[in-house]
Amino acid sequence: MSPFYRRIHRKPDGRELILYALEPLEAPPLPEPEEASAPAPHLRYHPLRGEWVVYAAHRQERTFLPPKEHCPLCPSQPGGFPTEIPFPTFQVAVFENRFPSLVPTPPPPPEGLPVPAGEARGRSEVVVYTPAHVGSLATLSEEERLLLAWVWRDRYAALYAQEGVRFVMPFENRGEAVGVTLHHPHGQVYAYPFVPPLLEREARAFRERPVLLELLPHLEPYRVDGEEGFWAFVPPFARYPFEVWVVPEERHPGPWTFSEGEMAAFARLLGRVVARYDALYGEPFPYVMAFHAAPLGEERTFHFHVEFYPPRRTKEKLKFLAGTELGAGTFVVDALPEDTARRLREAL
Repeated sequence: MSPFYRRIHRKPDGRELILYALEPLEAPPLPEPEEASAPAPHLRYHPLRGEWVVYAAHRQERTFLPPKEHCPLCPSQPGGFPTEIPFPTFQVAVFENRFPSLVPTPPPPPEGLPVPAGEARGRSEVVVYTPAHVGSLATLSEEERLLLAWVWRDRYAALYAQEGVRFVMPFENRGEAVGVTLHHPHGQVYAYPFVPPLLEREARAFRERPVLLELLPHLEPYRVDGEEGFWAFVPPFARYPFEVWVVPEERHPGPWTFSEGEMAAFARLLGRVVARYDALYGEPFPYVMAFHAAPLGEERTFHFHVEFYPPRRTKEKLKFLAGTELGAGTFVVDALPEDTARRLREAL
């Protein structure tokens, strides 16, 4: 039996909203505006990189840094601004993105292109961590953070069950420095119709040998934090100065094979990693967080892990990708991983 309650609500434009809570959610929804949307993303193939590019021109119109009173991720209130969540209270909410990159029923791609094109079939979801407008993974209560971890696990199960989905990735973009357009604590989940190139390379590496299991015994100088069964460390090959990975000590293809105890430990450790980031300079630390679970068919050898990519290299300076990173794919890092690991250890 799932340790949460789930309620599905269909929005007027047909999009699905799923509310998750520790107690049953029975309140009726508030009125919602009738807003029609017809997103038309498609794929085009990059012949030199051998990868798909998603085109979603409608995303230019997405909401950009609205004032708090017009935040679309806050709970709606009677007589107030109608948000994406037409309920006065909730704990975690997941809904289909109004400005999606991937959709369940995509239109055909444009004809006559000089490169192969395809349908952007999949799903783009928004995961709202909390009804509170201000907060983070670090400020959620242990109970709230554990519920969020179970929500991620539930989305993996639901999305991998959809026809044509080959890879599912929860992720979070935090802070204006990484291009966030909404400040409310939230993340996203993409369900892809293909395996992205980075995950293809990781899957190939794990098929050849248990890379992370071989690496873990040598990581004490790079260790940042830990929970029973999990490590958080700065990779000795980090491409960002304060990059951190969270890895289970035993190989798991994804959170769907964690025990209840492992779910709790995983949630606690994610929260403390973010708390360490925020303590480093005494202010919210921008980052991109991405879950790397097994693509479909790679469950036997893939080793689940979470990667944090923070763009800061000092309190005042950001790491921008320059010619060698963007043009050649070769990163140059101006801080040693063992030094940044020590600073994050000492931050709390």
